[in-house]
Amino acid sequence: MTYPTWQVSRILILLACVAVCGCRTNSSPAPAPIDTTKVPVVPLPENGNPYAALDKSPLDILYFPPDYPKLKMIGKASPLPMFRVIYSRPQKHGRPIFGSVVKYGEHWRLGANEATEIEFFEPVIIQKKEVPRGRYILYCIPQPEQWTLVLNSELYSWGLVVDTTKDVFKFTVPVVKMANAIEAFTMEVEKDKDNNARVWIGWDKSKVVLPIKTLD
Repeated sequence: MTYPTWQVSRILILLACVAVCGCRTNSSPAPAPIDTTKVPVVPLPENGNPYAALDKSPLDILYFPPDYPKLKMIGKASPLPMFRVIYSRPQKHGRPIFGSVVKYGEHWRLGANEATEIEFFEPVIIQKKEVPRGRYILYCIPQPEQWTLVLNSELYSWGLVVDTTKDVFKFTVPVVKMANAIEAFTMEVEKDKDNNARVWIGWDKSKVVLPIKTLD
């Protein structure tokens, strides 16, 4: 078959283009691998959250019965706990606490940030005194051998300044010296043999215990 001259020219041009492209493809060096060691890394804040820093004294909640929220969710607790405590937890960070960071003989909010609060969902007995159901500030006046724990009716205060005219109850408890320092200020609760509460409060090498009983 004889092709017209113009068709022959187009075929030759097309073949030439294919050949040139193929040569360029075959002769091009492979791309160099990316050196990941040179990719800049943007550091995150220490807590790994770029949006909000963690409070240095995180908020915590103490319940009685212990583990009340878990028991409530599985249907093994009463509609309300006996009481709960809302408080913040400062850290020791190598500092001497009592007699230094926390002054003896002065009001201390039992934590940090806002005043510590305790809420009783039923009347209770503390050191033979009947405490009505309700919500109170809980603060203390520490001394080397004993603390005075105080329930105060002035809610929503910061805790640094206490209006003592609104003190409702005071309880004196002995200090227990610990062999090992407690790093984070801690409030914990346990049941005694009669299923009543024993709230222990500790930081550094000092701890106190406050028994709380049901009204029955």
